[in-house]
Amino acid sequence: MIRCYLIGEHLGHSYSPFIHKKLAEYCDIPEYSYELMELAPDEVAQFIKKKEFDGLNVTIPYKKDVVPEMDILSQVSERIGSVNTVYFKDNKLVGENTDYFGFKSLLDVYGISISGKKTMVLGSGGASLTVQKVLQDGNASEIKVISRSGSDNYFNIYENKDTQVIINTTPVGMYPKNGECIVDISRFKNCEAVVDIIYNPSRTWIMMDAENKGIKNVNGLYMLVAQAARSFEFFAGVSVSEEIIKKITHELEISMLNIVLIGMPGCGKTTVGKILAEKTNRKFIDTDELINERFGTSPAEIIRKSGVEFFRKIESEIIEEICKNSGTVIATGGGAVTIPENYRYMHQNSTIVFINRSIDRLATDDRPLSVDLNKLWLERKNMYYNFCDVETNGNLSPADVADSILNINSK
Repeated sequence: MIRCYLIGEHLGHSYSPFIHKKLAEYCDIPEYSYELMELAPDEVAQFIKKKEFDGLNVTIPYKKDVVPEMDILSQVSERIGSVNTVYFKDNKLVGENTDYFGFKSLLDVYGISISGKKTMVLGSGGASLTVQKVLQDGNASEIKVISRSGSDNYFNIYENKDTQVIINTTPVGMYPKNGECIVDISRFKNCEAVVDIIYNPSRTWIMMDAENKGIKNVNGLYMLVAQAARSFEFFAGVSVSEEIIKKITHELEISMLNIVLIGMPGCGKTTVGKILAEKTNRKFIDTDELINERFGTSPAEIIRKSGVEFFRKIESEIIEEICKNSGTVIATGGGAVTIPENYRYMHQNSTIVFINRSIDRLATDDRPLSVDLNKLWLERKNMYYNFCDVETNGNLSPADVADSILNINSK
């Protein structure tokens, strides 16, 4: 049995066990275990000295702390000054930094060229140091590192408006602080690519700003899987293909993304959503039901008593909150698409599915805005299409609609 661990201080939300399980499966290494090991600062050195493992991954805050415990440091880990992978070679502990490989692989796979480009790195911490080394080795013409207190900071950042590639290594915009953004992408007229090493949410605000400007943008999920694959190669003594890395990245992305259902009132979002949640073992949230639970009355009654505008405001607040989740099925109200801000809340971490059901098949019970469905459809039709990532035929049975969504989402 190859015994491996991820050591760190707080590891509750780590995706590493999932990734390593898939790596072992696809590389046909059945005798392989990978577990999380939370350690206090005074326990790290002793755990390593016992050598009761075959391989270790190391995460914050211990990437520098483990360096003195190594017998050998790889050239990359020595240059960066931190270790995230530990393995044995000739009975000696080798410290490696596979984050370098992960970030370089991400740039290569997504076709982001840095040679001869002016680059900007947001943040100056450990992740920034790794990124800087990749940029240096990739012959970036200039590397500007933006920090809170350095000579290049967030007060004079726009003096570098000719920057071509921007990389965010800070936690700004990471769950649960979704929606935060520290730069205005529109100020960088020459920007051609944005990389955010955050992967939860799938699309940070800086990425969506870039998307709106037609600028290539990518998150750090591929980097996460690629660095894990490189570690696995050291642990298991096998080679991991790029295709396997891509496959695991895709599977992980699908498991993390929410499925958000939009569509006309009465199109079956709640029924389909419950079936989807059961089939995928996901949590199900219905925004109307959640509003009912929190306010003690139905959306229809809120609209009658307080008006549509008040209802849309509280509905939008609910959508902003729950769409921060990962791996959830969410059914929204029929009018959620009428508030433009809701698109970002949904889009950041979800596949948005439009259930398109014929007007003559829509349920209208206790739906005060469904008096004239033809008029409502004409008002909202383009909104549904502008919001959605995919459309599905809502005229099928609820079970068949759910299956069609699962089929689309798996591709």
